[in-house]
Amino acid sequence: MEYMLILGSAEPREPMAPTDPAFGEYMAGWFAFNQKLIDGGHWIGGAQLQPVATATTIKRVAGADTIVDGPYAETKEQFGGYYLIEAKDLDEALALAALMPFEDASIEVRPVAFRPQP
Repeated sequence: MEYMLILGSAEPREPMAPTDPAFGEYMAGWFAFNQKLIDGGHWIGGAQLQPVATATTIKRVAGADTIVDGPYAETKEQFGGYYLIEAKDLDEALALAALMPFEDASIEVRPVAFRPQP
């Protein structure tokens, strides 16, 4: 079964620069997590999202669209990225999500209802 892991956290005030010595250590955890998904046959896809300041939302009410700068919801926590994984059941999906090298964040784990296959 496929699961979407939706990553949420408060956006940092100043993103860590790739030249920052801590950046390589931080990314090493993510690269290791990605490789674990790939090696285990769980990886389908995933990506980091640009900062919330780049978001544009289409709000549709009664068939009329309004374009709004910014995210779809006004919250302190924002979606920062996602993974699409294969897992045998929710327990396995939760176990994989728990391995993410995340601090002070949330990970929503949701089964995919339908995804067209190429």
